[in-house]
Amino acid sequence: MADEYILKHLQDVLNAINELEGFFTDFPKRFDLFEKDGLRICAVERKTEIMGEAINRIRKKDPTFEIPNAKEIINTRNRIIHGYDSVETEFLWGLVIKHIPDLKKDIERIIREYEKHYNSENSIDSDRH
Repeated sequence: MADEYILKHLQDVLNAINELEGFFTDFPKRFDLFEKDGLRICAVERKTEIMGEAINRIRKKDPTFEIPNAKEIINTRNRIIHGYDSVETEFLWGLVIKHIPDLKKDIERIIREYEKHYNSENSIDSDRH
């Protein structure tokens, strides 16, 4: 059964990704610049925390809900929060360049499928929305 709570948290993940991407719109994708930019580093950490927490809440609500790499995303959130002093800038840069774009594709696909399922369960015509 589709659940508004899960859909809301999926959207929170997507919103965090989109906001994070916005921080790099006019910023060269160069590690040497990123590692000197404390504001962007903090922004990546914060948005990653939000993504991990939202996915954690989804998994607590429905442990069978499939999100690729969910455990790794939650562990990354925990690492940033609890091991903040051991998070390397290179690790964060890897999130920006590789892992978050991959996560975005997965979350967009999951939201499309979940909304379709939710709408059919609730007799909502998706063309009207």
